[in-house]
Amino acid sequence: MAAKIKKGDKVVVLTGKDKAKTGEVLEVRPSENRAVVRGVNIVRHHQRQSAQSEGGIIAKEAALDLSNIAIADPKDGKPTRVGFKVLEDGRKVRVAKRSGEVIDG
Repeated sequence: MAAKIKKGDKVVVLTGKDKAKTGEVLEVRPSENRAVVRGVNIVRHHQRQSAQSEGGIIAKEAALDLSNIAIADPKDGKPTRVGFKVLEDGRKVRVAKRSGEVIDG
């Protein structure tokens, strides 16, 4: 199946403590069906000091389930589903179901 959410996409969180927040996808893990979104689902993690890094409590983004995020419509920024369309030149592109706008150029 073609990827509906890719690295670099603007997404909206649909459920959970960060509901309605938007952010950019930093990483997608298709095998786990999860994605990491910048500034969303921040967790505090205790880290032991090592030669490379300082110890203490660090905050970082944790992965979200793909079912809990949706692509932001390029037209108005609201959550939308994703469809696919083949252009005249033969390219297959992702399309926002809400507005019909092409997501990837």
